[in-house]
Amino acid sequence: MIQIKQLRKSLYGGGHRVDILNGIDLTIPSGQFVAIIGASGSGKTTLLSLIAGLDTPTSGNIVVDEKDITKMEEDELAALRARRFGFIFQNFHLIPTLTALENVVLAGELNSTPGANKKSEDLLGVVGLADRMHHYPGQLSGGEQQRLCLARAFVNDPDIVLADEPTGNLDSKNSEHILGLLLELHRVRQATIVLVTHEPDIAARTQRILTLADGAIIADTRPEP
Repeated sequence: MIQIKQLRKSLYGGGHRVDILNGIDLTIPSGQFVAIIGASGSGKTTLLSLIAGLDTPTSGNIVVDEKDITKMEEDELAALRARRFGFIFQNFHLIPTLTALENVVLAGELNSTPGANKKSEDLLGVVGLADRMHHYPGQLSGGEQQRLCLARAFVNDPDIVLADEPTGNLDSKNSEHILGLLLELHRVRQATIVLVTHEPDIAARTQRILTLADGAIIADTRPEP
């Protein structure tokens, strides 16, 4: 479970304060698939970064399974991210000198995941890259690279997966493929997934939609099944 209480984030520069998040209260139950939508600048990515412990709030608390991550030291946060979180980025962040298989295996080995090589091969098969696992990222299409990112995100069996615009750089066919894989992995692995997207059709396929505007949640809806 993720519990967020009175979360605020402000930036200061040139004698001015810019409020990015304005006192967000939010509870995300374990295993829920949540979409966060909103206009550019509404605070979506900032909220995701704070949940991941990659940024520090100005005030407020983020509690993950009864542990307040806003009070953790960086080494504690790094260990928590490696153990509990999986990440999917819009711009992939793959290591270009490693093959597809090596990119996934590395994520497993860094977390001392047992059987990382076999798990990586299995996951690449699940996302349809069994015949591409020895190719380098530069030899893969954008859709294939994002499928590779999905395999990397799930190799450590994370409890929480944070996805920042995972279909933002893809055409409609590849976007549908990535969403389908996320839905299937969510069904099988039962991970909590928090997905930032600007695409209403993508958000409508999740279990819950949070709409942000001016750093505040203005709507919390449940799409029709």
